[in-house]
Amino acid sequence: MRRMMRAAPVGLVAGLWPFLAWAHAEQGGAEGFLAGLRHPVSGMDHVLAMIAVGLWGAQLGAPAIWLLPVTFPLVMAFGGMLGLAGVALPGVEVGIAVSAIVLGLAVLAEGRPALWVAALIVGFFAIFHGHAHGAELPAGGDAVLYSAGFVVATGMLHATGIGIGLVHRWGWGRMALRGAGAVVASAGVYFLWRSLSR
Repeated sequence: MRRMMRAAPVGLVAGLWPFLAWAHAEQGGAEGFLAGLRHPVSGMDHVLAMIAVGLWGAQLGAPAIWLLPVTFPLVMAFGGMLGLAGVALPGVEVGIAVSAIVLGLAVLAEGRPALWVAALIVGFFAIFHGHAHGAELPAGGDAVLYSAGFVVATGMLHATGIGIGLVHRWGWGRMALRGAGAVVASAGVYFLWRSLSR
């Protein structure tokens, strides 16, 4: 596991290299990819929910530690296509806020549902996050590279959550993760209040 965690940054750079090279070659492509890369980190509601997916996966251990962070971007890409196509999805902001509440509570409670239930929960909320990203494609941006950007950024946020979540093997780490879950859930309540009061 330690060897895999050390190799992750190298793999990330190697995986991104074609996109980075293409970004320098085509200016419009660069804007699309970089806009997509920035979008998930532009709002704390997205950031906290995506990190919580990694935290929860780390708590659950294998195979959830890789299945949840793979499920989220795959389903999110589908939600992104709906947003790019202009398909309406009601309650997107509410869904994103509720995702932070549910995922935060899962981390706080150290919830251990069946693997398919955990994947279903993560996949359900991924649709809302993806739709929000897809619907906000900048004018003139390359949709494919924009989508690649927000999927890569999401993967990096999941990896951050997994990296932090590895402290669960120690008693103090378990308590710290539960505290982090409480923070994410509390922030989700605030995001929900804000979206409903608009």
